Amino acid sequence: RNNVKTTENQLVTCSLHEKEKTAIDRSRIFQIPQRKGLETKVIVVLGKAGMGKSILVQKICQDWSKGEFSEFEFIFWFDCEQINLPEKRYSLEELLLEFFVKPQEGSKEIFEYILQNPAKVLLVFDGFKGLHDHENSPRHSASQPEKNLYSIKELLSGLIQKKILNGCTLLFTARPKDKVYHYVSKVDKTIEIVGFSPEQREVYITKYFEGSPHCDSALKLVKENEYLFSHCYSPGMCRFVCFLCETALETGEESLPSTLSAVFLKFFQQKTIPMQTDVTSTQNQENLATLARIAWCLGEKHRSAMKSDLFPSKEVKEFALKYRFFLPFAFPRHSDSEEEEFGSMFSDFVIQNFLCALHLLLAEELKDKSVTKYLSFPSKRKKPYNWLDLVPRFLAGLLFLQDDPYFFSLSNQDEIQSVKKQNKLLKYIRRLQINDLCAERLLELLRCVYETQSSYLLQHVALRLKPDFSFLDIVLTPPDVHVLHSVLKRSRKEFSLDLRNSSIDTQGLKDLVGLKNVVSFRASLSDTVRLWKSLEQSKDYELLKASAEKFALNPFKAKTMKDISHLSDIVEIQEKMANCEQDVSDSTSYEIPAIKNLRKLEFALGPACGPQGLLKLVKILAAFPSLQHLDLDALSENGIGDEGAKSLSEVFPTLTSLETLNLSQNKITDVGAEKLATALPSLSSLKTLSLYNNNISDFGAENLAKVLPAMTSLRVLDVQYNKITSVGAQQLTNSLRKCPHIKNLVMWNPTIPYGILEYLQQLDSRISV
Repeated sequence: RNNVKTTENQLVTCSLHEKEKTAIDRSRIFQIPQRKGLETKVIVVLGKAGMGKSILVQKICQDWSKGEFSEFEFIFWFDCEQINLPEKRYSLEELLLEFFVKPQEGSKEIFEYILQNPAKVLLVFDGFKGLHDHENSPRHSASQPEKNLYSIKELLSGLIQKKILNGCTLLFTARPKDKVYHYVSKVDKTIEIVGFSPEQREVYITKYFEGSPHCDSALKLVKENEYLFSHCYSPGMCRFVCFLCETALETGEESLPSTLSAVFLKFFQQKTIPMQTDVTSTQNQENLATLARIAWCLGEKHRSAMKSDLFPSKEVKEFALKYRFFLPFAFPRHSDSEEEEFGSMFSDFVIQNFLCALHLLLAEELKDKSVTKYLSFPSKRKKPYNWLDLVPRFLAGLLFLQDDPYFFSLSNQDEIQSVKKQNKLLKYIRRLQINDLCAERLLELLRCVYETQSSYLLQHVALRLKPDFSFLDIVLTPPDVHVLHSVLKRSRKEFSLDLRNSSIDTQGLKDLVGLKNVVSFRASLSDTVRLWKSLEQSKDYELLKASAEKFALNPFKAKTMKDISHLSDIVEIQEKMANCEQDVSDSTSYEIPAIKNLRKLEFALGPACGPQGLLKLVKILAAFPSLQHLDLDALSENGIGDEGAKSLSEVFPTLTSLETLNLSQNKITDVGAEKLATALPSLSSLKTLSLYNNNISDFGAENLAKVLPAMTSLRVLDVQYNKITSVGAQQLTNSLRKCPHIKNLVMWNPTIPYGILEYLQQLDSRISV
């Protein structure tokens, strides 16, 4: 039901170097431009648990069966949890033609054809996290995979190292935190599933309840709970919320639980309680406690699957399968005479996390002192339970749900023990040095505290947040933004936020920027432009102006063509806002403070995009009246050349505040130097000019020498590593005598004899060699 009604997630392809993201169509997943040769192709699909990675793989297989992806004659799909049990060993033939699908006849001929035509084979390994639980990479790879038995690690190592089926296509799905790139040295394409937008969440919920008498009220009920609605960005979580909403509407309830912990406690209650007697109720509670212990034991080993005969009893196994907490699967047989073996795995990663937290609270051997040990925010050391990243917040949430009748029925502990564990957590958080936590651990603390719904803890944390903190390069999901917003608005402090490269969505950015006590923010230009265009479309001019006032840009480093485009967009938005202001009042033109106050701009597009990017940049440089430092090197060798130098020189008269101009390593010749020299005197504030490591020779040096006396603000000139000879050096030295304002001339060049340089330095000590 859910698969049919699911709105497709947006797929995003990522460049690991520039972190540029571009939405792609599913049909283009296997297209790798500029890919040469017939070697194995490796594609990685990233996404958090519940984001729909497995659904995507199913859809690919379904599309292939209907004739799409015709470049493949064979697709094999493996769940890494199922194939990676440590005691299991396979040959490649068994893995392909026994585990995934067993042909009725001709297995040997099919396998031979596969070995001879690897380019027509797609191998999908779903949930790649399960392949690095015990040791690092395998010491050796399979040499004769078609004959001998090997662990899945050894077979996979052979595939990755291109010793097996070289030329096939490998598709791995993994969670972002899993160390995929530690095991796969070269990835041809990375795709990230980013989940549902707010509009897509509404579509999913509407389709889920399509045809139901509760269709109209369901969406309203979910949206009233903003925290749960934010969690619906994850398709898997959205399904849980819809299930809970469906049950609530059928029983006449008017609201949904307020936290994730309460949602899953309610989920287990609704799954196990209906139509049960007192006897089955007690039995179910015992079975659930046993499953919780199994979840923890597997979780400590970074696993979600096990052999079915490892269930402690038949009753526990039937309970787990009946309520679909576990799903069964079959192992391949090495021969027809072998008895068929079965395994079981948790149906959902979040369910395993919840049960792990439940175990930590129910287990009699764990005292109240042990509870805080499993919260991950205070320590910088990696803990073994970090794989179960939802456990800390479920643990904190359940500690404050112990008065819930269903939870109380699960626990053998009395009220005094429950209060002691709560107090232990309260005391632990009170002692935390919150300002010393890094951004990731601070975020985890906020998540845990929010799950408690303790007004005291929320206020305690809000009052101790430092006024400026950075989430630079930390992914902020919609639930994270909701939690952060909830905590910030409780504080009377004023905050400055750095949200660059946080993948924050437009609604989340709007909510945070809209807080009155958020007085300054930095965000990726793409996110900022998207927000402002959204506010412009919705005619929310008040928030548009307020967010423009709060936006910070200095210093700014452009790394991609998109950065330049977005910077141009912001300048264009300023012009529109200025026109609106003029229409309202006859005042002078409006300036966005971030644009007005930008002092340092670094240009680091590299030689491929540098020349083109500069031509676009010079068109907007005049919009930055306070620009003091323009770095066109930024260790990137942009190679703007003479054309770039010419274009730049044309806007010099508008750069009245510029003090530092770095044109190092840009392939500028005498032609470009001549254009620059003509315009340099118009830079009335210029103090430092670097032309280090270009292609300037004596003619260029002569032109520079002519204008030096007119550049009265200049203090440092660097022309090292060019092609200047002793002739050009002499001209610069002669000009230097007329320039008492210049403090340092750096002009070591391999084409100037060292003796000449020493002589010139003796004539003028301001010359550096």
